[in-house]
Amino acid sequence: MDRQAELKAFLRSRRARIRPSDVGLPTYGDRRRVPGLRREELARLAGVGVDYYVRLEQGRNEKISGELLDAIARALRLDEVERAHLHNLARPARRNGHRCEERAAPGLQRLLDSMTQAPAYVVGRRTRVLAWNRLAASVFGDFGAVPVRDRSMARLVFLDPASRGLYRDWEAKARDVIARLRLEIGLHPDDTELTGLVTELSDESPDFRRLWEDQDVVDKTHGGYRLYHESIGPFSMDFRALRLPEEPDQLLVAYIVEPGSALEAAMRRLDGAAGG
Repeated sequence: MDRQAELKAFLRSRRARIRPSDVGLPTYGDRRRVPGLRREELARLAGVGVDYYVRLEQGRNEKISGELLDAIARALRLDEVERAHLHNLARPARRNGHRCEERAAPGLQRLLDSMTQAPAYVVGRRTRVLAWNRLAASVFGDFGAVPVRDRSMARLVFLDPASRGLYRDWEAKARDVIARLRLEIGLHPDDTELTGLVTELSDESPDFRRLWEDQDVVDKTHGGYRLYHESIGPFSMDFRALRLPEEPDQLLVAYIVEPGSALEAAMRRLDGAAGG
């Protein structure tokens, strides 16, 4: 992935989101050629030289300090995840972009198998699904029947038509997946498999290309989706995503089913049917 191009696109997208009036700058009624803040306006707000900022946005400033990046982040009103993403793009840490085949952390499959009342799965690098319980396969599809290469949330959401029937708010799920991929690009800019995945999805999915341009980056640890299952009908579930201390690139995603609810009874029926 071209880190300099990513940095430029990210900064430009965040400048475009801020209106001059939002930060007390006059517009003088002129017709602005760019949406949001101009580069010189942002530089002034951040307290850095215009030439200095331009070099940063063009990827030509390799020695920028963390303090100046923080000043730019404040001027752009970035949240904590976006601020970290800016640091990752502007001052990348040395990481090994090549890894052996990723596996779920030891013991996780036993933990997942013990969760019989709610769907749960483990997602690793490049949104690859590494492990899951029986209910997850019943609700989200049989991951084991999908070739390992295609067993990623990104490919399933954007390239499998079934995902649009499963997620009643499909675009919300799609945006979450893209935001996760953006976060990974900042953490692992030299990951050639990740670059290949983004290129593949850009080539094959117009929706991916459209949403990718928004430059969203989120580390989503909780939320919920509106879903549909042929045996249940429409329903909703919240989830929690827990990062694994020993494998920071892996998330345990567990859905929440209220005890005694109609959904819990439906999940029991699904689990019983899956178990034969």
